[in-house]
Amino acid sequence: MQSFHKMARLRCVLLVTLAVLAAALPARTQTVGGFDYAPQYDFSEFWAATDGRSFRVIVAGKPFPHLPIDLVKQQLLAVMQANKPRPALTFTYETPPEEPRPDYRLVLVFDPANDLTAARVCAGQSFLKPPTPGRVYVFGVYCRNDLALSQTTAWAQATGPDDPRLGQMFAQLFLVLFDDRRWRRSPFNPWFAR
Repeated sequence: MQSFHKMARLRCVLLVTLAVLAAALPARTQTVGGFDYAPQYDFSEFWAATDGRSFRVIVAGKPFPHLPIDLVKQQLLAVMQANKPRPALTFTYETPPEEPRPDYRLVLVFDPANDLTAARVCAGQSFLKPPTPGRVYVFGVYCRNDLALSQTTAWAQATGPDDPRLGQMFAQLFLVLFDDRRWRRSPFNPWFAR
């Protein structure tokens, strides 16, 4: 009889735990999808290329089609800057007068077509599908010249560029795209012992 009561209590605790977890799921408003890193990806290279410098962002698509794209892009720049990765970089849309070599850049494709690849994105191509109102979906690719060094997707429910959920999404996106755990371990790296 005593084991029956223990089992009943255990079931009750399990059901309450599942209910709490199910209630918490909608609160998570941003998600980052899978990721891929080229063998050439090296966080120290990203740090050296961006620390104390401007880092170019290219935007394709319209994350908020009901708003003017220039206004959205300007507000997105502020959101990205507020949630930037660790180097002291400054995001910019400005194209340099001469193409830099190597050409490091972040490409954000909002509502990408299902068959869009990172290689195509770094080659300057973007194919889009119709946006889903109230949902921001982005394909982020970190490029060096025509090589995709890292890529991931992220999405969030957001009503506009000032929605705090968008900032949370970018913070998570940057943690994945610019992953410092993939720092090359070398005895000549001053951060080797980290």
